Amino acid sequence: MKLVIDARYTRITHHDGISRYTAGLIAATSKLADVTMLINDTRQLAMLPDVPYLLVTAPTSVLEPLVALQINKLKPDVVFSPMQTMGTIGRKFPVILTLHDLIYYAHPHAPKFLPAPIRAGWFLFHQVYWPQRLLLNRADAVATVSNTTADLMRKHRLTKKHIGLVSNAPTGNFVRRDPSLTPKKTLLYMGSFMEYKNVETLLRAMQYLPEFELHLLSGINEQRSAELRALIPDGASVVFHNGVSDEEYEQLLRECTALVTLSREEGYGLPLVEAMSMGTPVVVTDMPIFREVAEDAALYASPDDAQEFAQQVRKLDEPTVWEEYSQRAVHRAEHYSWQRSAQQLLELVKYASDHKKR
Repeated sequence: MKLVIDARYTRITHHDGISRYTAGLIAATSKLADVTMLINDTRQLAMLPDVPYLLVTAPTSVLEPLVALQINKLKPDVVFSPMQTMGTIGRKFPVILTLHDLIYYAHPHAPKFLPAPIRAGWFLFHQVYWPQRLLLNRADAVATVSNTTADLMRKHRLTKKHIGLVSNAPTGNFVRRDPSLTPKKTLLYMGSFMEYKNVETLLRAMQYLPEFELHLLSGINEQRSAELRALIPDGASVVFHNGVSDEEYEQLLRECTALVTLSREEGYGLPLVEAMSMGTPVVVTDMPIFREVAEDAALYASPDDAQEFAQQVRKLDEPTVWEEYSQRAVHRAEHYSWQRSAQQLLELVKYASDHKKR
């Protein structure tokens, strides 16, 4: 079976979430099937596995609705896209489209770094569900990364098509940390600084954790940085890294007490799995997606209760408790791997191919 995977959302210098998801799936699936990937810039190849590729137009091109006409020459059995927006006019192949989450229906404001017209369109798109239905119902099957999102898709009747799970997984050298070493009094946050990520409550919680240091790892613009710095309690220790390398990230995870987040919405929560795979405990929002991903391997807190969050962190001061959650984390993280995700994708590919033949 010839499977084509759309890799045009791959970043050029470093991965974001969609980019890493695509590269991880291609690497694992290409070991099990005949895979060709789609790119729109040869610089993307540095971030992707060494598999055959076809250079086509960019997903942001005005020609995107007709991109299937370029893909037809490959005569694929199935095409998988990690997004739901791939053009399908004139296609001669089954297609699987992906919806990762419904975050922007609850929080419809687009990232501020995007141009104003795009932000306006983004906002309007997420005011109603019918545009999403139009996108997803073009597919022969729909993929998503979690059962939580799949349930929400069914609740809001976003598609009439079969929904299959193709999970996310950690990428990198997340080697188990030495559990005999005493963790540093550091807490790590890995994620964006959009309002729904609720970093504000993490900062407020630091007044109850004066002996801990909070590390904010991701890149941040000056305006947002100034907004958050103004919220740091007197005497609290907070470090803005403004981006870290994969190697720095893994080293910080290897030494810290816990990875933390009080995000109000998530489609999956990859940093949780990355931390857990190393044996690093996680303290996170008590919400369905994190319960699905971490089960009993996490400590949970309300996103609106800074004191409760601090109390959960303090439980990890007890060495036996820290060790217990470290062990739980490793056990739970074993549930996620790109090999398993590749098998999930191939099951969905078979469904889409068989469905198209009917």
